[in-house]
Amino acid sequence: MKGTDKSPLFLPMTDVLEKIVSLAEPLLEGTDMFIVRIKNKPTNNIKLFLDADGGLSIDKSAGINRKLYKLIEEEGFFPDGDFSLEVSSPGVDEPLVNERQYKKNIGRSVSVALVDGGEKEGKLIAVNDDRLTLEIKQKKKKEVLVEDVLFADVAKTIVQVSLK
Repeated sequence: MKGTDKSPLFLPMTDVLEKIVSLAEPLLEGTDMFIVRIKNKPTNNIKLFLDADGGLSIDKSAGINRKLYKLIEEEGFFPDGDFSLEVSSPGVDEPLVNERQYKKNIGRSVSVALVDGGEKEGKLIAVNDDRLTLEIKQKKKKEVLVEDVLFADVAKTIVQVSLK
């Protein structure tokens, strides 16, 4: 029956993205790299965002790109070969999305937008299962406060780039 074919051509894009992630994960085993997110543009431009505990070099991302591209072709997710694949880091202006990224950035300055509309800026000094801890310098009093922020209260966290 037409429309009941289980070939990749009929898989919803979310299923294809999940399958691409499952192909990428074994490529990352034994490395310090990890998946941050994957997305697709309407033109079948697959973007896989990776990070690495020791920093993501162009060579690392290019190596994963070559291997993963070949696996996607072999699986036939895009029978006409009508897709492109980009593997890169999320970029400095992208929010942290998982605990491993938070832990990697301990010691760096961050800006934390809160769900209630507030904002906190400080040095990320610790990350636990349900919270992050900031060291916040008080400008007027010249003292340092240590404050816990529950992840449930965080809308997004951006690492602040410093040119020191």
